[in-house]
Amino acid sequence: MKPNSIAVLYDDADLLAINKPAGIACLADRFEPKVPHLLPLLELRWGKLWVVHRIDKETSGVVVLPRNEICHRALNDQFQEHKVTKFYHALVVGNPPWDDQLIDLPLSADADRQHRTRVDLKSGKSSVSRVHVLQHLGAFALLQIQPLTGRTHQIRVHLASIGYPVVADPLYGNGEPLWLSRIKKGYRTGAHEEKALLARLALHAAELSLSHPTTHEFLSFSAPYSKDMKAAIYQLDKNCQTTG
Repeated sequence: MKPNSIAVLYDDADLLAINKPAGIACLADRFEPKVPHLLPLLELRWGKLWVVHRIDKETSGVVVLPRNEICHRALNDQFQEHKVTKFYHALVVGNPPWDDQLIDLPLSADADRQHRTRVDLKSGKSSVSRVHVLQHLGAFALLQIQPLTGRTHQIRVHLASIGYPVVADPLYGNGEPLWLSRIKKGYRTGAHEEKALLARLALHAAELSLSHPTTHEFLSFSAPYSKDMKAAIYQLDKNCQTTG
């Protein structure tokens, strides 16, 4: 991947905001340190950058990076004090009978050999997610999630814990991709092997709002869906009457 292939949402002397593609980590993985990650790639074009938050490797969407130490400290304070607003979109397996839900379940990170987070009512850290259904899509749904806390894998665990795992989640769901043959009535693959509509975690960091670290201007960044997620939502919406 080349730096120029990453969509820039905002860029000034203090701050860079990008639409991170799925499949590349924000930072080096402590369990897989040799796997390529985002920071060295971006620094080829923008020079030294700092990290104040991250999203999962297979999650796409908004990532904000300060470009100097002063802005790093200022943004870090905003994240620590929960002054940054974040909204994620997720395609989930199952169609909730409700439109809004508040999930308040404490979580413990790195809780097993697969380094998964789990609900831990006894000793977990307070974790809260606000969920809204954007579209009911037959046997699936498109959700908007606002994490009010920032625990590892919080959204994925919270959604799975109430019975609506993110599509193609290998840790908290069954990892099965989204196939057009599953949602389109009478679909035939023909002579060619079917290609999955969406083969990776269907989670997207759609919006992030904060105060500019030096001008204090209110900034809100929105990241468009990647091609695979856009195609999956289109096909589900088109064929949702046949997926119930």
